[in-house]
Amino acid sequence: MFQKVNKSSAIDSASINLIGNGTTITGDINSNGDVRIDGTLKGNLSISGKLVVGSSGNIEGNIVCQNADISGEIHGKVTVSELLSLKASAKLLGDIVTGKISIEPSATFTGTCNMGAVVKNITNAKEKREPATQTA
Repeated sequence: MFQKVNKSSAIDSASINLIGNGTTITGDINSNGDVRIDGTLKGNLSISGKLVVGSSGNIEGNIVCQNADISGEIHGKVTVSELLSLKASAKLLGDIVTGKISIEPSATFTGTCNMGAVVKNITNAKEKREPATQTA
């Protein structure tokens, strides 16, 4: 009837990690909580929470997260399971895979964007539309 709750996992999932302006980290980061980057990360980032990249933030590597608000600069593939929001000062050079995307008018994005299951539907629809050719 009652379930034992692991307090350390609850703390990990609610943690907020901050890389401040002027700080440079070289290497990969994995976290169960949220991450805010105002400094520089040269490596991959994989988190189960929300990523916030401030206007002074810079990431050179691939990103995997649940939600993201980007105001800084990113060079790499960005995979967001829910909502990716590119603010006006954002500069993204790389490919995007996301469930939903919001791009403010002054944001810069160079690359490809795939949203949710839409890509699968387009591929399947194209295969259905092309008639099978018969050879005699």
